[in-house]
Amino acid sequence: MKPLSFALSFVSLLPFLCLLLVLPARAALPVPPPPRIEARAWLLIDAASGLPLAERNPDAKVEPASLTKLMTAYIAFSAIQEGRLALNQELSVSEKAWKAEGSRMFLDPKRPATVEDLLKGVIVQSGNDACIALAEGIAGSEESFVAVMNQMAKKLGMTHTHFMNVTGLPHPQHTTTARDLSRLAGALIRDFPDFYKYYAMKSFAYNGISQPNRNRLLFMDPSVDGVKTGHTESAGYCLIASAKREQRRLLSVVLGAGSDGARAMESQKLLNYGFQFFETVKLYPANQAVSSLRIYKGKGGEVKAGFLSDFHVTVPRGMSKNIQAQLVTQQPLLAPVRRGQQLGTLRLSVDGQPVGDYPLLALENVPVAGILGRGWDNILLMFK
Repeated sequence: MKPLSFALSFVSLLPFLCLLLVLPARAALPVPPPPRIEARAWLLIDAASGLPLAERNPDAKVEPASLTKLMTAYIAFSAIQEGRLALNQELSVSEKAWKAEGSRMFLDPKRPATVEDLLKGVIVQSGNDACIALAEGIAGSEESFVAVMNQMAKKLGMTHTHFMNVTGLPHPQHTTTARDLSRLAGALIRDFPDFYKYYAMKSFAYNGISQPNRNRLLFMDPSVDGVKTGHTESAGYCLIASAKREQRRLLSVVLGAGSDGARAMESQKLLNYGFQFFETVKLYPANQAVSSLRIYKGKGGEVKAGFLSDFHVTVPRGMSKNIQAQLVTQQPLLAPVRRGQQLGTLRLSVDGQPVGDYPLLALENVPVAGILGRGWDNILLMFK
């Protein structure tokens, strides 16, 4: 996040400092460099704070292969949540879906499939036929569904992603990045917790054919509960993995590994590294004021500023007691102010090393004051 060109305001951060005082004092572990990862690009992030803990080429354009299917499922989950689709709804299987190349769940064109079975086929079996059947059932055609995928990518902040199909089959314009894929996986886990359970399924049988989940970490690490593998000859072996240990979740993205076994082992190394050497603390709950800021020409002289969702930060293990905060605000601050409007930046560091800049938001609406209030504040501003 780029620092904002605001003037520095030395606003009291007493609630913040009091919180730090009660954090347990522990000896800090030295943080070694990340393990050597044999892949073209990789990224490790903490799901709660969104902070990257280790990375290599996270913004390099790559082929997503079957990791594309995370977006296919995300849009299907959205349609169910919005009531436009139902898990027990049956969708017909077109000839295009039936003849889909690559991995399949072996749909029968003479037999409709339920949305839930198609989702399991997409998630567990990585079925290209299931992806196409879902896309056609939701949007009428794969092409129309792809347009929705690209719109959703923009909405989720996947600024370097462009989809050309629902399956991940190679196409020169079908590209993404490790960072964008981490945003997608994080959004899927956050937005659809009731559906995320499908990603932990170790196998699924359809049409008399049982296939195992290709995510080897589901069988190797009990803390891993998703998310998706991908592979083509040009993309190499890819894996987005998520693990939850003691209420803390990490996401690893490994792209372009040399083999099925390698993508699992490299992902495991990243997850172990993140859990061992970093910790995540909640500094502020949602809607708790970090500070109250002076506001001019508004009803009331102050506006509460904080975060609209729980605010977490990830630091080297044992270093949470050394977090330092600096509040940067825009002065003078004028009404009207709407809830969610950015009022400044909370700049965090640990022992002088920057951690990140975080937008500080208005927690309430502040309408414009009456003519007398505005007039008085105009006089005050003349001397400020």
